[in-house]
Amino acid sequence: MNARIAAAETPIGEGRRDAAIDDLTAVLTEAPDQPAETYLTLGRQLYLAGRFRDAEHWTAQALGRHPDAYALWNLQGVLMRVLRRPDEALAALDRAVALQPDEVGPRVNRGSVLLDLGRAGEARTAFAELLAREPGNPLHLLNFGRAEGALGETAAAQAHVRQALALKRDYAEAWLQLADLAGGRHDLAEEILEEGLEACPDHPKLLEAKALTLRASGQLGWAQAFLEALEPRLPDAGWLQFHLGDLVAENDRVRGNAHLRRAVALEPQNLDHLVGLIQSLERTTSAQEGVALDEAYGLSREALALGGLRPGHSKVLRDLFTRVCAFDAVDALGDFATVGRGWARAGLHTALLRQMGRVRTPADRRELMQQHRLWGQAAEARAAAAPIVRAPRAPGDGRIRLGFMSSDLRRHPVSFFALPLFDHIDTSRFEVFCYSFFQGQEDELQARIAGQVSAFRWMPEINARDAAQVIADDGLDMLIELGGSTLMNKIEVMAYRPAPVQASWLGYPHSAGLQAIDYFICDPLTAPADPELLLERPLTMPQTWIAFGEEVFEGHPAIAPGLPQDRAGVLTFGTANAPHKFNREVLRTWARVVAAVPGARFAMIRPEAGSAVFRAHVTAEFAAAGVSEDRLVFHAMRGRHMPLYNEVDISLDAFPLTGGTTTAEALWMGVPVVSLRGPAFYERLSASILANAGLGDLVADDVEGFVRLALDLAADRPRRAALRQGLRDQIRRGPLGQGEAFARDFYDRVAAAVGRGG
Repeated sequence: MNARIAAAETPIGEGRRDAAIDDLTAVLTEAPDQPAETYLTLGRQLYLAGRFRDAEHWTAQALGRHPDAYALWNLQGVLMRVLRRPDEALAALDRAVALQPDEVGPRVNRGSVLLDLGRAGEARTAFAELLAREPGNPLHLLNFGRAEGALGETAAAQAHVRQALALKRDYAEAWLQLADLAGGRHDLAEEILEEGLEACPDHPKLLEAKALTLRASGQLGWAQAFLEALEPRLPDAGWLQFHLGDLVAENDRVRGNAHLRRAVALEPQNLDHLVGLIQSLERTTSAQEGVALDEAYGLSREALALGGLRPGHSKVLRDLFTRVCAFDAVDALGDFATVGRGWARAGLHTALLRQMGRVRTPADRRELMQQHRLWGQAAEARAAAAPIVRAPRAPGDGRIRLGFMSSDLRRHPVSFFALPLFDHIDTSRFEVFCYSFFQGQEDELQARIAGQVSAFRWMPEINARDAAQVIADDGLDMLIELGGSTLMNKIEVMAYRPAPVQASWLGYPHSAGLQAIDYFICDPLTAPADPELLLERPLTMPQTWIAFGEEVFEGHPAIAPGLPQDRAGVLTFGTANAPHKFNREVLRTWARVVAAVPGARFAMIRPEAGSAVFRAHVTAEFAAAGVSEDRLVFHAMRGRHMPLYNEVDISLDAFPLTGGTTTAEALWMGVPVVSLRGPAFYERLSASILANAGLGDLVADDVEGFVRLALDLAADRPRRAALRQGLRDQIRRGPLGQGEAFARDFYDRVAAAVGRGG
């Protein structure tokens, strides 16, 4: 046994690490009464192999036998930090320092944990003590600079990091820190990293940082090309496979997933890689969407077992769990306030949209406002640190210069409702500019819009600050954003205030969180009952916040004659709403309605219906309310779902986040929608659409009312038959179908907002 320990403790190369780990594990399992050094060797080798949880297990075992071994406490602190358990890390390192006050390692690690905890002042004090002992030590200079940077003392931080580099030119960590101190100047960060790569050729962390900087600057094509050029030289670099897969996946999901699978195979303990693969599988939109969701769900268990989830990881898992209606798994990630604030502080605005479906109480609504504001404050601070230049506007012809910012000005639901504004521009009063960051190919609708406006600035590879500068240079009077933080949109542009008056409309059903946005465009029915549920001032349209674009809905399928109930022999309720609008109460309320109508069915028209996990969770919720599996119909469909409304008698809306596009689509196909209205804007979308379609009586104010309205409508066959054949004409005649009048009202309100009304 001593020979096996000696062999395992000799300097271990990469090729022998697994064998050494196996030998030491076997020894300690057979004879646990070994010296601290033996446990320490195993822990270090497991750490180097990326097996952090295993290392933590053995280190904890060792500390039970050797509680005064400072090196074990130091290792435990390092492991706790890697596993994202900073409080435990600090406690372990405090113990190590107490046992050996003169040892530098634990003190350095302790300072880093203090930075992780946001205690930058204490960290600076800790690093200052080390620097006083060894003023010429590059490590201490770097760490002192890191603490200064965290405190916002950028110039001093840069000076100390430069001192470290003067002593040690090939100090990769110092180059990385200097690039991080560039303060959002991606061009400057790129220059620093190039200089660092000259001093440290092919250093993996510097190469990775350069790829990330290219990506953050909006140069997605350059980032991909850079990684592809590196791949032949570094075929086994997990980080490279991960970033390349993440970049490629948006345009080539199969190839992207192959790279991500390779990254996971190379580093199976790397949570970033595993969660990256889960996210890519969750975003699959091919015929294999359901299969991909099920695979992602299986991998999520591995991710949870690894532990140490950061906000970005929990956001990806939450998105997946939401899509497959795994409500218990969503709740297990954390309570509404804790996870939401974590995402907001991490800059994950996209995570907040799916918070809306979890709102239950007035306190939740106010909390969600605070979460958006937390994100907004950080975005405004970044914008203030790197302001754009606002040149005086050149003299014009007196027309109002109005901008629309959205990456969805193409064949997308946003354009379905925005189109009247482009079809009916009053060119005597307005010049209209559009700004898109869409990364795909131009389609016929984008081309149509581009041909109707004064300028269509299509910028697929640009960062938020540069985009804001482009917009500012156009000298707008008002800028309206239409996408929030949805895919490929850049809500953070608004933080730079590229226009003197700014507003949100249409694409994101909540205040974005920026004080730089002055107005929120709504109507009398969507305006929140409580003014505190909007950060912006309401800019209120007279009747409706949307109108149907001409020609867009005209191409949809014909409405089948008669009622679906007659063709199927039973009445069918259904929905095409996305699962991020679902919650347990929604599904069980729908099930209550179905259970009360003899023989009735419920049709789920969603791409997630191809997932066995989704079907199992939905089936279980309906069963809990007395609806058996044979009364559920799952249509696995993406993008070509409109004909399936011919199989639905009544659409049941989700709540608190109600339908928007789905409500409009159902009505256009002659399918009445029953909805539940709440206090916030996102709880009133369908209420406005229904009222403006002449169906305001199908809106309830509580769950009992919702159930009663659905059952009354189910019993009212003549009304349903009349709506099936007459609802399209009813919509055309009402506010939703009057695109020209809608555009006139919209532009009048813009003129008033910029002080040019009347």
